[in-house]
Amino acid sequence: MAFDPQLAEIRFGSGLSPTLAPVPSVDTMLARLQGPDRAADHFPIAKTDETLALVRVFAKLRKLDRSKRGTPEAKLAAKTFKRFRREYLQQRDLWFRQLVLRHVTTQDSLRERLTLFWADHFTAKGKNRAMRPLAYGYVESAIRPNITGRFEDLLIAALTNPLMLHYLDQFRSRGGNSALSRRQGGRGGLNENLAREVLELHTLGVGGPYGQKDVRQLAELFTGLSYRIEKGFVFDERMAEPGAETILGRVYGGGEPKLEAVLQVLRDLARHPATADHIALKLAVHFTQDQPDPDLVAALSASYRDSDGDLLQVYAALLNHGSSWMPELRNVKPPFDFLASACRGLGVAPAHLAGWEPKQIRRSFIAPLKLMGQDWQSPVGPDGWEEADTAWITPQGLSARLRWAMAAPQRLVKDLPDPAGFAQHCLGARANARVQFAASAAETRGEAIGLVLCSPAFQRR
Repeated sequence: MAFDPQLAEIRFGSGLSPTLAPVPSVDTMLARLQGPDRAADHFPIAKTDETLALVRVFAKLRKLDRSKRGTPEAKLAAKTFKRFRREYLQQRDLWFRQLVLRHVTTQDSLRERLTLFWADHFTAKGKNRAMRPLAYGYVESAIRPNITGRFEDLLIAALTNPLMLHYLDQFRSRGGNSALSRRQGGRGGLNENLAREVLELHTLGVGGPYGQKDVRQLAELFTGLSYRIEKGFVFDERMAEPGAETILGRVYGGGEPKLEAVLQVLRDLARHPATADHIALKLAVHFTQDQPDPDLVAALSASYRDSDGDLLQVYAALLNHGSSWMPELRNVKPPFDFLASACRGLGVAPAHLAGWEPKQIRRSFIAPLKLMGQDWQSPVGPDGWEEADTAWITPQGLSARLRWAMAAPQRLVKDLPDPAGFAQHCLGARANARVQFAASAAETRGEAIGLVLCSPAFQRR
């Protein structure tokens, strides 16, 4: 099994486009990953600092609104807060549009797929209205710039981002013998959420070589990791548990609490062989099939270990392995990938979407995603979205996909394309006889386009 340009776009990218030539080689895919991030430049999304500034305004206006209740200024304060809150949430919808346009227009679509993959691996979300839009800044600041570096840098960037510290309640965690606890009579306590997810989800994996004692010790070492809305990430020594902690048999810290001990344990966890196996399996499942070739997983794990977690070398191992190019399409596209690849296949014009109001974006994308089972940026737990195909092949999910495919394309492009040509453009050699028959036999052009989008050939990658 060898490299296939069309398959490269479908399996490792955002799908085929009528206006962009398929990527010609693995070398080009890897070279583009190392080049400038043109999609982010063309369709910018706020980073953490900017979104934190908005959170500060949100908190200030909310406080003013509450303080003015029962006074003559109450009506103005309430109106000002309501308007800002509405515009704040609308901005989130506009950032979603930027995200879709990156997938539609990029020639470097492996970068978009990897960004989604790692954002899901390090799932974090805001737990209140003020913090929810921070998810966009989190991906832009912590995930996207680090997907081609070493895994340990990606791990550190994700875990020290304010959104992750907020999501897993790390900012509340304090050592029982910390200076702050002693001063406040033992108020507060240790929170193990971040430590447990780091071991179970982010590094060693479920069933990895660790126990509850390691979780507890790591949680104590993590005390001090916090954030301030005004400053972003901080290491608050007052909250840190003094003394040394032992994790996986190695001692960390021991003197005054310092951030460096935390960073060192993260680097060690990132380079652990169990982490190599965990990351290798996740990548192989995500990009090939639910039950990947064991030889592929072993090759990815070996590349990870040999390079100390150099992700670019792991991607090279993935793209140069024969199993990655099996011609049969296996994995079902998650809802966002389905919508994004449909827009790319339709050749949606950026100028057209740029004119859409936030309400249109919610109605055409965000609300349908929720019906398909992917409430955008709001997965149920820290383990992120389901990877198994069966999670997306549900009666409700398929019904939502069908309804979207039949109605949305007519809003997304000015003139619907010829169905037969559309099938060829978005599926290439995989526009089989069944797809071509559906494209030619439907009563209307809209129905034909919808049937192509709903075909198994388009739903899988």
